Amino acid sequence: MRDKLIAAFLSQHGWGDAVLLPLGQDASTRRYIRLAMPDGTTAMLMDAPRIEADPCPPDADDATRTAMGWNAQTRLAASRVDAFVLIANHLRSLGFEAPKVLAHDTQAGLALLQDFGDGMELARHLERTPELEVPAYTLAADMLARLHAHPIPDVVSDGNEHWPILEFDRLALASNADLYADWLPVEAGGKALSGTARAKWEQERDALIEQAMSFPRVFTLRDYHAENLLWLGGDRIALLDFQDAVKGWDAWDMAMLTQDARREVSEAASEAAIRHYLDQTGKAREAFDERLAVIGALNALRIAGVFSRLQHRDGKPRYGTFQPRQLKLLARNLSHPALASMEAFVRETTPFVFEES
Repeated sequence: MRDKLIAAFLSQHGWGDAVLLPLGQDASTRRYIRLAMPDGTTAMLMDAPRIEADPCPPDADDATRTAMGWNAQTRLAASRVDAFVLIANHLRSLGFEAPKVLAHDTQAGLALLQDFGDGMELARHLERTPELEVPAYTLAADMLARLHAHPIPDVVSDGNEHWPILEFDRLALASNADLYADWLPVEAGGKALSGTARAKWEQERDALIEQAMSFPRVFTLRDYHAENLLWLGGDRIALLDFQDAVKGWDAWDMAMLTQDARREVSEAASEAAIRHYLDQTGKAREAFDERLAVIGALNALRIAGVFSRLQHRDGKPRYGTFQPRQLKLLARNLSHPALASMEAFVRETTPFVFEES
């Protein structure tokens, strides 16, 4: 049934003669297929069937969101094609390189996109040319500085389609951070935090979230890291996987970039990116370092919990190879004076976090 739907969509938009070359599966239900025409023209097909739980309605309260499930709780786009298309169009209107949308069908969950080429991910490029890490990260930080200078849209639209840009709020942060309490103790043979330890966790978590809520907001891409950036050469980087964009924080995008869960970012590249970002935005270093530690810790708690769950619940041991780096990043963020209380709690409940630092 899905194959017939795809064939009809491609035929309708002039790509019926294309050879379909499936690429690696995306982390969600979404997948990408390269289309190659007889004349050598190529494009990318995004296949994102609407089988995930619905995203968060803008006016939903916490109880409704919790009942709806993970996507609504954490304000994820649920691989919605309209989210990708409308945010791509918005980014392109601001002068950023995002895939040009050639055609799409939101109900069918299909989009025909510009093909930037194979093996263009920044992470793969730096494997081949590691000497370009500092300039590449500086360029990525420059893009963030320019993006964060733009007003945050409440909604992005095209014709009759609209997609809200929601606030990354307390419920979203708490739901994400709770992955630490639910899963990281399992890493050392323990169980999810409960009873007094759980109550103490929620107190520390909420205090950290309260700090985050005091920070200024920017248009945040949310998944801004080397796997989702395409190196186009020169001073050009293209963006991918931005459909989960929110009203978030400068430090979230910078933490995702410089505190990468999947690749070691050198101190030189991280520092060059931060310095360039601050030079371009005029933001103060001390205040930014605090934001980076607080937001970075909330993010690192989430990712460490995810990696433990993937190993111990889902039977995916390869994520254990990422965990030592992730725990080191968590410990580094917790070392900031603004996180002294959370650091003490993590030392008490999962002391092995600091063995990697």
